[in-house]
Amino acid sequence: MTQPFEIVASLDDGDKSQELLKLLEDISNLSDKITLHSDGQDARTPSFAINRPGEETGVVFAGIPMGHEFTSLVLALLQVGGHPPKTSDEQLDQIRALDGEMLFETYYSLSCQNCPDVVQALNLMAIFNPNVRHVAIDGALFQDEVESREIMSVPSIYLNGKPFDQGRMTLEQILAKVDTGAAERDAKS
Repeated sequence: MTQPFEIVASLDDGDKSQELLKLLEDISNLSDKITLHSDGQDARTPSFAINRPGEETGVVFAGIPMGHEFTSLVLALLQVGGHPPKTSDEQLDQIRALDGEMLFETYYSLSCQNCPDVVQALNLMAIFNPNVRHVAIDGALFQDEVESREIMSVPSIYLNGKPFDQGRMTLEQILAKVDTGAAERDAKS
């Protein structure tokens, strides 16, 4: 990590919040570039955001990203901390050029093998475009939301509160669906 960042945790008195706090304390003790705050105000608890000082990156984990999602957590920490992603410059330029506010919510399970691809792609989009936010939600911890949205499989992706897609998706597939200005940019080149 080359840049400092902060983890902002939103916790309650429950056991899962204490489990998350312990994980985040362990992470923050790994580097002096990481600051942990446990005074977050997110409505979903337990959850945490990974931000640069004075700047929200839009990367939020609602739940405890272990199992298959642990890699997603590690990549988000590294990328917010300045480590370059393994993505082409063209894709990063396409992410930066996206217009409009986008709030993605991805419901995952810790045993899902397809979920990390989606979570990592959307986290990357949030890190590189301030108009994009992504909340990765552990469906097991937020059962009320899963039931109210009638989610039957994971990953289930919502964009601005509406169903976007389900199942494994690559960064390229997500960008193809949301980048309405790509054809116009190509025409100008």
